[in-house]
Amino acid sequence: MSRTLFIADLHLSAGRPDITAAFLRFMQEEANQADALYVLGDLFEFSIGDDEPSALNDEVAAAFKACAEQGTPVYFIHGNRDFMVGRRFAREAGMRLLPEHQVIDLYGEPTLIMHGDTLCIDDAGYQRYRRITRWGWLQWLFLRLPLSRRMGIADGIRSKSAQSKEVKVMQVMDVNQAEVERQMRRYKVRSLIHGHTHRPAIHQLYIEDEPAQRIVLGDWYTQDSVLVVTPKGVELQSRTLPAG
Repeated sequence: MSRTLFIADLHLSAGRPDITAAFLRFMQEEANQADALYVLGDLFEFSIGDDEPSALNDEVAAAFKACAEQGTPVYFIHGNRDFMVGRRFAREAGMRLLPEHQVIDLYGEPTLIMHGDTLCIDDAGYQRYRRITRWGWLQWLFLRLPLSRRMGIADGIRSKSAQSKEVKVMQVMDVNQAEVERQMRRYKVRSLIHGHTHRPAIHQLYIEDEPAQRIVLGDWYTQDSVLVVTPKGVELQSRTLPAG
């Protein structure tokens, strides 16, 4: 049966081999049988550039490459943790980098896909941080720092992010409904798929008095979360992570 798969927010890291094992199992047993695989950001816990010497990155790239070579195209949208993933990694992984907002034809339904952080406009501090870190000249300078320096900066950002989440109310970190509707009207779609908030759900709404849906992908901290889309409908699925 025709099906397209969507994943996001795996936050792969050397410290969570169980998530890596679940990802590799998914790639070997499911992804290679799909019409396409879309990764909607935060694949990695953090990325400091394609030149990072990482066995994990190599393993992930090889898994994507094998999937693509078996006939399943792989598409990637940057998240707020892995926006430094570049063309070199994409080439080695055999995947295509997409812009932050992309409309795809999903079995006849125009569908907007994104990471989802741009919808969280109530978090003004994060949106300011996001704008700054996307400046091309700043990324250019960052990539020219020694690897050890970049790793130190990444550790600092992770620490500050964790502290910030502890004091923010949940509503601020979630999407803004008016922004959701604005983006869907802008791209003329009635279907939106995103991640980022770690709140898997299928939300029903109305756009221009027409029924619409917003599908939120889950994270992989305690389970693996996959959206399966077929010509007959959509299903959010989850599986238990491997023990150990």
